[in-house]
Amino acid sequence: MANIVKQPAEELVRLTNIDKTYGSGDRATEALHDINLSIKTGELVALLGPSGCGKSTILRIIAGLVQPTNGDMLYRGKPLRGVNPHTAIVFQSYALFPWLTVQENIEVTLKPLGLTPLERTKRALNLLDKVGLDGFETAYPRELSGGMRQKVGVARAMSVEPELLCLDEPFSTLDVLSAENLRGELMDLWSSGVLPTKSILMVSHNIEEALLMADRLIILDKSPGHVLAEVAIKLPHPRRRKDRPFLQLVDQVYALIAGKTQTEAEELGAAPGEPGKTRPLPHAPISAISGLLERVNEEVADRIDLYRLADELDEPLDDMLPSVEASEMLGFAKVESGDLSLTPLGQTFAEASIQAQKEIFAARIRRVPMIRWIRSMLSAARDRALHWDVFQTALALEFSPDEVERQLDTAVNWGRYAELFFFENDMLSIDNPASLPEPEHQEEERQDFDPVG
Repeated sequence: MANIVKQPAEELVRLTNIDKTYGSGDRATEALHDINLSIKTGELVALLGPSGCGKSTILRIIAGLVQPTNGDMLYRGKPLRGVNPHTAIVFQSYALFPWLTVQENIEVTLKPLGLTPLERTKRALNLLDKVGLDGFETAYPRELSGGMRQKVGVARAMSVEPELLCLDEPFSTLDVLSAENLRGELMDLWSSGVLPTKSILMVSHNIEEALLMADRLIILDKSPGHVLAEVAIKLPHPRRRKDRPFLQLVDQVYALIAGKTQTEAEELGAAPGEPGKTRPLPHAPISAISGLLERVNEEVADRIDLYRLADELDEPLDDMLPSVEASEMLGFAKVESGDLSLTPLGQTFAEASIQAQKEIFAARIRRVPMIRWIRSMLSAARDRALHWDVFQTALALEFSPDEVERQLDTAVNWGRYAELFFFENDMLSIDNPASLPEPEHQEEERQDFDPVG
């Protein structure tokens, strides 16, 4: 692969003090807060961060598909109004028309440009040749592999000759080998100047992917989405995963995203209705938390590099970080400089029997504000039980509808495992419904019933 030739940079995009809030009043949810970033010609910029940090929302603001609540979005120094005509997006879901052929899927995007049928056909065939799909012009999407379908998506986005090509996690639904192949081919097209675009903006949650491709990383954090750091990547292309400078960058980025374990009070945060920011539960199942701790406990050294751990577990950032966050929150592990180490309590948990793990987990989550809040609500309720909807309504003041569901799902998963509360027929209760005596009238009915007749 040839090195990318840099031209004198012009600023294409500038976001200044961008906020994005969904809903209003008590149900308002802040998705982005005070976002400041720029994209210049000749660079590939990657937005990197965990799920829920607003990466795709930023991309859609730049494309003009979403309007910010506050702040300025400038394209070539002018405020953007409506859809940005200078951008095109490649989505992770392919977004192809299944009833159209490969060639027709590209040509249909060219009709609004006013090109003649002959011009549309000529441009479509030329692009299919560039992305290596010549010979598949008459195939339908169902006849193609995932990687080939995504190539059609790239060709379609390129067909309108955008100044800014936006990639919204385009490799995330592909298998490892297909994703690797498509990344390499896209970088070949970009470095050779074949792509009719001046800049690329890519959304990713894969650290290695971003470091292999981008000139600059904009690292985001969530609750709400905000810029955590910017990292310039000066390594030449092609980049190799095993090179020491590359591995050092991976460690640096992991350390930025994973952060450093705070004090117990800061890790726990506040419960709904309490002063301070409500601490959401990490979306980590029990099995993932215990599996992580048991794996780290097998290490001879006192700590393990998060990058190496993710590689050994074959888990992307989005899948591993919630378990890491939960382990920190519960006092089982600590993170510092991109390394994870177990606390004495974490080691005890990892080596304990199944029942002992359950008891330790129950003792720890009693301190977690969200769990404590649910138990206090149930304790104060009649019959020590409340419908799921009660908690949905209360949490809707703090989180988006999707996040409310995820928070309750995680809380119920943790609480049931620890037997701190129970869930049946959309009811949460302190007492186990299976252990309660039946109502007296049901007992009387049973006594009156004569099985003999």
